[in-house]
Amino acid sequence: MASSSLFAAARRLLRLGGRCRSGIPASRAAASSSSSNAEEKRPPRPPSLQSTLWPLGHPGTLLVPEIELWAARPGNRLRAVELQRIVKELRKRRRHCQALEVSEWMNLKGHVKFLPKDHAVRLDLIGEIHGVGAAETYFNNLSNNDKTEKPYGALLNCYTRELLVDKALDHFQKMKELGFVFSTLPYNNLMGLYTNLGQHEKVPSVMAEMKNNGIIPDNFSYRICINSYGSRADFFGLENTLEEMECEPQITVDWNTYAVVANNYIKGNLREKAYSVLQKAESKIDKRNSDSYNHLISLYGHLGDKSEVKRLWALQMSNCKRHINKDYTTMLAALMKLDAITEAEALLKEWESSKNAFDFQVPNILLTGYRQKDMLDKAETLIDDFLKKGKVPTSTSWAIVAIGYAEKGNVVKAYELTMNALRVYAPNTGWIPRSSMIEMILRYLGDEGELKDVEAFVDLLKVAVPMNSDMTEALARARARGGKKFEEKNA
Repeated sequence: MASSSLFAAARRLLRLGGRCRSGIPASRAAASSSSSNAEEKRPPRPPSLQSTLWPLGHPGTLLVPEIELWAARPGNRLRAVELQRIVKELRKRRRHCQALEVSEWMNLKGHVKFLPKDHAVRLDLIGEIHGVGAAETYFNNLSNNDKTEKPYGALLNCYTRELLVDKALDHFQKMKELGFVFSTLPYNNLMGLYTNLGQHEKVPSVMAEMKNNGIIPDNFSYRICINSYGSRADFFGLENTLEEMECEPQITVDWNTYAVVANNYIKGNLREKAYSVLQKAESKIDKRNSDSYNHLISLYGHLGDKSEVKRLWALQMSNCKRHINKDYTTMLAALMKLDAITEAEALLKEWESSKNAFDFQVPNILLTGYRQKDMLDKAETLIDDFLKKGKVPTSTSWAIVAIGYAEKGNVVKAYELTMNALRVYAPNTGWIPRSSMIEMILRYLGDEGELKDVEAFVDLLKVAVPMNSDMTEALARARARGGKKFEEKNA
């Protein structure tokens, strides 16, 4: 049974855990697959800086030492434009900590003379990682010459991302007074704010103000507005906005817009209309763009159409040169949603044999699917298999299975698995222990756990979350029980 291997898994975890540390540069060796004849003709081409960095996707991996190591090799030269491109791509891949690390380093070392646009990027990253307060401090310390529309816009984005309505509106007003609202971006930020607050009815008025000020909405503006109508099941308003967009000479309706429309039709159970616009979306995609395939695969998965999911995956494998981890996670999620478990398991093995960087976000899709389908034995077996291969599951991986047992009321297994999650905890990796499960575990430990086990759990837990009353109460109850047992023993 998978459950019987839990303690063996924990022992392997302790042995392997020393390999998993936050902030340790990755050591990488370049391997050449050239034939001996090709090697005689010319030496293998050294890896580019970008190809060196992209596989290092773990949030705790530092990129600067790798960049410096690459730059120290003969023939390699750092270029400002490439460093800026790397920061941009890291942001696109949501590797924000690494993007900020590179941004700060390239400015500190003088590799790039920061312009307002560079300050805007850095400000947004600071807000993403350290919060609005840190972003405001960075903004306030900029010179007046650097406080152009770009840093102002980046700070507005921080406010809207954190749903700070009053600050966002005040800042937007100040931007208007300074003449910095002359593009769609600030308006899109406000529409995005209202969308994320669930105040979809306010979006069309922002769109109308933008038009009245002579600013032509872009594709993103239309998509937000279309989605606002769809979220209210106002398909008349949605279709009118789409028709207006299709008639706008400056706008080319892209695949993403049709995908947004399809998503709303799917939510409204308008399946025929969804299929119709999905066909339009596919006709618009760049056949070498994996993101578009991923999006359409996900939508067909929601429609429950396995044949279309598999057809698009085959096209993606054929047409796209690179198949990154995100492609696999999208397809795995679609297969699990379709209950195609055997096919999902086969695809995971295919991913393992690929040359992609190993990232537990990929098997986590299966772990989540197993949890949702009450197949926790399979989830534990998968984790145990990775441990046998020397792969240490992340906190998130352990927690997915722990949550499954907590949902079933099995607090003992939830506790054991959460302990494993806490043993490999690393900050800034996106995992926060689920409060309801932690409360359940602490109640159990306080009422039934050995004092040493309660203390060990709390010692690990307080590294991940601040000490709170639930922890102190569990400790107090365990100590009280321990004292009572001591008195009874010596009575």
